[in-house]
Amino acid sequence: MTEALLGFGAIFVLAVLRVPLAFAMGLVGFAGMGLVRGWVPALASTAQVVHETGFAYTLSVVPLFILMGNFVARAGLAHELFHAAYTFIGHRRGGLAQATIAACAGFGAICGSSIATAATMSKVAYPSMKRLGYSDSLSTGVIAAGGTLGIMIPPSTIMVIYGIVTETHIGKLFAAGVLPGLLTAAMMMLAVSLVTARNPEHAPAADKHTWSERWQALRGIWGVIVLIVVVLGGIYGGFFTATEGAGMGASGAFLFALARGRLSWKTLYEVLVESARTTAMLFALLIAATIFANFINFTSMPFELKDWLVQLQASPIMIVAAMMLIYILLGMVMEELTMVLLTIPLFFPVVMELGFDPVWFGVLIVMVIQIGMISPPVGMNLFVINTLLPNVGLKAIFKGVSPYVGVQIITLCLLMAFPAFSLWLPSFMD
Repeated sequence: MTEALLGFGAIFVLAVLRVPLAFAMGLVGFAGMGLVRGWVPALASTAQVVHETGFAYTLSVVPLFILMGNFVARAGLAHELFHAAYTFIGHRRGGLAQATIAACAGFGAICGSSIATAATMSKVAYPSMKRLGYSDSLSTGVIAAGGTLGIMIPPSTIMVIYGIVTETHIGKLFAAGVLPGLLTAAMMMLAVSLVTARNPEHAPAADKHTWSERWQALRGIWGVIVLIVVVLGGIYGGFFTATEGAGMGASGAFLFALARGRLSWKTLYEVLVESARTTAMLFALLIAATIFANFINFTSMPFELKDWLVQLQASPIMIVAAMMLIYILLGMVMEELTMVLLTIPLFFPVVMELGFDPVWFGVLIVMVIQIGMISPPVGMNLFVINTLLPNVGLKAIFKGVSPYVGVQIITLCLLMAFPAFSLWLPSFMD
């Protein structure tokens, strides 16, 4: 127990010293393993982790989904999604903000990244809302919150990493994220209605579109529908694995970008470099977290934590609720993916011992990551938007996103209270 606590303490000290967390976790895990088991076993274990992670076939799904999202962003499909949603509901008060959330949900279904969704919608949706007279706080808050849908609605890079780390079926995780993602989007739209009803000056109404204009806009999103049907339909239907589906999605997104004339040699180079950098970052975090997890598993901490929780005699669901509260608090001061990779070795065995479904717990993990992405002061989506929209202050962004933090916490509580909402679609894959 002492060794594990010293390990966590060392990581936080290194983080304060601005050592990248991937290096901090890797170094502490290697040093801890060396002190606990000896340096030769530590070297062997580390080499095995690096080799197995680098050559794992299932992990190839990560760069492929990242590549798919980058091609989709360059193909301009986000513009078509936003325009289609705008023609249907943009005429209502706050309708443009609701259209942004709907577009984020659609883009998330072909992107898999929260940051990429928020960044893309900052370029696509913000100018329209600004031109119509929407307040900066409402506009940026909706974009930041809507961007989080990119990691709940499949395909989701976070779900892939969770599935690999915990050996949970990735296809079932994807299926489990569909209804919670749609529920979150609906709750956000409801929040927009409440916010604009209270402060109507924040969101003027727009002109109403004709039905012919709406059908014309729908015809523009056929590429999005094709990608979603091919990738997710193929995975759920058992036609191919998640990795093969990612390959199909990346190929399809490449062809769409090429057909639209959006893919010059320079653009292709930029997409490949950006995808490689993101993949390298994720793999570095994953390798380092695995090395640290191996060290933790050789200490007594997981067993002592489990015994302590059992001795509390609290109900299992209250124990999970306490975990979620810890995640929400950590998400306010830590980078979300690192936070999860750091704590999964501790919490996941306890959740399995309590008899909960790993797919359901995975959905909860993604939900708390969503909350962390928009929680001040270190929510990544907030700073992405602030970087892309330098004329909008962080104070306005923090103010605008606050209602949606509360909405996502309420959604988390609903998903905890009704596990069937997450597990209904995966039940058809048994």
